[in-house]
Amino acid sequence: MNTPAFFLSDNAAAPCPEVLAALAAAAPAQAAGYDGDDWSRQLDGLFGALFGRECVVLPVATGTAANALALACMVPPWGAVACHTEAHIQVDECGAPEFFTGGAKLLLCPGAHGKLTPAGIDAALASHRGDVHQVQLATLSITQATECGTVYTPAEVSALVAHARSRGWRVHMDGARFANAVAHLGCAPADLVAGIDALSFGCIKNGGLSAEAIVLFDVALADQLRWRRKRAGQMPSKGRFNAAQIIAMVEDGVWLRNAAAANAGAARLADAAAQRLLHPVEANELFVQLAPGEPERLREQGFHFYDWGDAGSNEARFVVSWDTPPAAIDRLAAALAQHG
Repeated sequence: MNTPAFFLSDNAAAPCPEVLAALAAAAPAQAAGYDGDDWSRQLDGLFGALFGRECVVLPVATGTAANALALACMVPPWGAVACHTEAHIQVDECGAPEFFTGGAKLLLCPGAHGKLTPAGIDAALASHRGDVHQVQLATLSITQATECGTVYTPAEVSALVAHARSRGWRVHMDGARFANAVAHLGCAPADLVAGIDALSFGCIKNGGLSAEAIVLFDVALADQLRWRRKRAGQMPSKGRFNAAQIIAMVEDGVWLRNAAAANAGAARLADAAAQRLLHPVEANELFVQLAPGEPERLREQGFHFYDWGDAGSNEARFVVSWDTPPAAIDRLAAALAQHG
């Protein structure tokens, strides 16, 4: 029987040792609840130093909550969010952004390899009048890294932010794989959030357990977010455990080391499947055009992955986690190379 090898999602990864140690250290402590503990009070300063600008940081339990609650602070019920057609907020969040905003719409913009461009946004929204009969565009949401495993450069982020500002929009960044983007580019984290109002800073996919961070660079939104987070059931009484996880990921660079390991594994697989890649591999995901019958053969060898694209297309997505065993990566690389 072939040893199972999981490339389904980085959500399947184990929590990293640093996170588990932080939870254990926080466990015996007596501490105030509801953000009144020493761990929670460190978050604003920790992320302020990381990004070089003032911010307010509030943990939540899921990436969906981070995205939906951040957008709810930025978009009125009669408003709209411009986002990519493949954005997680559109495809994989069960209407949570619409629910938490009280009915705001998502207006979808296509773009090659999961990326938005100013020209593409204008073309997609050209017919939107913006009069009283239509929703009012209020926010642009960017996914970094994208749902296609590609990465926006600092210049591309700046161009999108400038375009949004010219139209009077706020800007949100879904950073479920933000660490993978920073690790790929080797840039300062601040370079990717210049002008951003709110960032959903992902931890769970990158070695966390049950905590994500909403980072508000527009600190005027903080009071509203506190109320919304409580109302949504995303303010745990023992908040020190969420905060401790996030601190463990960020303060000693664990978030970047984990992301770099995942990216390196994906690059190894990309080399093996180079002629069949559907998108550039810039983070920890790769999308491959498989041959007829190849999905079944790979699964018989113990590989777990998602079919992608249209039914019967033989497109597949493989995701490398921070803890994917090198031997499993080598096995998959060899299997993909056989059919390259």
